[in-house]
Amino acid sequence: MSAPASAPRLTRTVTAGGGRVYTLSVRAFEGLSVNVFVIVLGDPARPGYTALVDTGSGLSLSTEGLAGLAAIRGTWGEACSWASLDRIVVTHAHPDHAGGLPFVRTLSAAPVAAHERGVPILENPEAFREAMRPRLEAYQTWLGVPAEHPYGVRLGNRTRNLMLPSGVPVATPLQDGDLLDGVFRVIFTPGHEGSQICLQLDDVLLSADHVLPRNSPPLLPAWVHEGGGLETYLASLDKVERLEGVGLALGGHDEPMPDWRDRIQALRARYEAKLAALLEAADQPRSVLDLTERVSRMNPRQALLLLDQTAALAEFLVARGQLHQTQGTADEALFVRQG
Repeated sequence: MSAPASAPRLTRTVTAGGGRVYTLSVRAFEGLSVNVFVIVLGDPARPGYTALVDTGSGLSLSTEGLAGLAAIRGTWGEACSWASLDRIVVTHAHPDHAGGLPFVRTLSAAPVAAHERGVPILENPEAFREAMRPRLEAYQTWLGVPAEHPYGVRLGNRTRNLMLPSGVPVATPLQDGDLLDGVFRVIFTPGHEGSQICLQLDDVLLSADHVLPRNSPPLLPAWVHEGGGLETYLASLDKVERLEGVGLALGGHDEPMPDWRDRIQALRARYEAKLAALLEAADQPRSVLDLTERVSRMNPRQALLLLDQTAALAEFLVARGQLHQTQGTADEALFVRQG
C-alpha cells in the first residue's frame, strides 16, 4: 500500500491591482515539485475572472495535488472552483507543466491558451514525438554517447516519451505582446523551450522556467530544439530584464523572487562561468560526453540534462568562434578550443 501524498504547499500573493495569485506547489515527478498558479480577480464571493496557469504532470502524484484548489476557498474564502474556471494557460509544453492538461480537461471546460508554437505539441503530442524522433536519434550520435552506454539507453527512451498523455485543443494561440483576456501581458521567452511564455499581471511576473530562484533552466542546442539554445535564452533574459513595473517574479519551481533582477545577473554570471570551464576542458578534440564528464559531477538523475547543457554551451562557443567543431570516427561531434 503506497503512502498518502503529502499536502501541497499553498501560498498567496496579492498584486498591486488587487489580483490574488495562489501558488500551489505539487509534485510533478519523484524528486521534482512544480508550481501551479490560480489567479482570481474581483470580489472573493463572486470572482469576475479565475485562471489556472500550468497543470503539473500527468502522474497521479501530481494530479492528486490539484485537489489543493479547494483549499483556496477553505482558507481564503475565494468562491473559485473547477466549474467556474474561466481560463487555462500553459506556459510551455514540457511534461511537468503541461502533462496534467488532459486530467484538468476532465474537471473544467475552460478554454486553453498557449503560445502558437506550442499548439501542435499540446494538440497532437504523438505526431510531435514522431517528428522529433529522427532528430533526437541523430543528436545521440552527435553527443558521442554509444547506444549501449547507460546514458545511451536513457537517450533512446527519450525518443519514446510524450510531452503529455493525450492531445487537448488549444482555443487561444498566443503571440508576444498579447493581452490575454485583458488580464495577462504575454512575454515570449524561448530558450528553455521553444514556445515558452512568461505572464505579467500588474507588478507580478509569472516567469515559468525562464527565471528560477535556484537553478539555471535546462537547455538543448538550437539545432535539436527549435527555439532552444543559449543564444536564444540569453536574448530572452534581456527582454525580461527590460520589463517595467515588476516587483516580484514567481517561477515555475521553488520560492518567490523579490530580487528577480539580481537573479538574472546571477544567471548570466553562472553561464559565463560554465562557458569558461568548457573552454578550459576543450584542450584537445573532445566529445560532448567527454566534456560533460570533465566539467560536471555526473549522476544518473541529472545526466541527460548535463549532457544537454554541455551541448548547448558548445554550440554557443562555436558560434562565438571560441570552439572549433569537427567530426569523429563514430560521427560524433568533437570540440577543441581555438588558438
